[in-house]
Amino acid sequence: MRPMFHPAPEDLQASAILHALADPNRAAIFANIMRAGCVEACTSLAALGDRVIPKSSLSNHFKVLREAGLIRSERHGIEMRNHARWDEVEARFPGLLRSILNAYAGEGPRGEPPLPASDPD
Repeated sequence: MRPMFHPAPEDLQASAILHALADPNRAAIFANIMRAGCVEACTSLAALGDRVIPKSSLSNHFKVLREAGLIRSERHGIEMRNHARWDEVEARFPGLLRSILNAYAGEGPRGEPPLPASDPD
């Protein structure tokens, strides 16, 4: 298997983060990973409200989030564990993620990602 790309914290780009979170599905996936701390089954995030994301689209969403530096994915046997890289992104771009996720949360009850009550640690 080829290795997965994870940008170093100093290589994170605001434009890549903004692109990744511009898609409401990816923003919801990212918010769910943050709430869970670690997501071991990617398909557990396939249902977003009344929508179900196909596996092929879900894989692409994870790739975009990973390559933007928002998540770290690790293979453990046949499962993929995904962790939010909140602290690394927050250190490079203070307040960016909170602002984006709060903007989605303020759009109303369409299943957009609410920001966790406290900062993820």
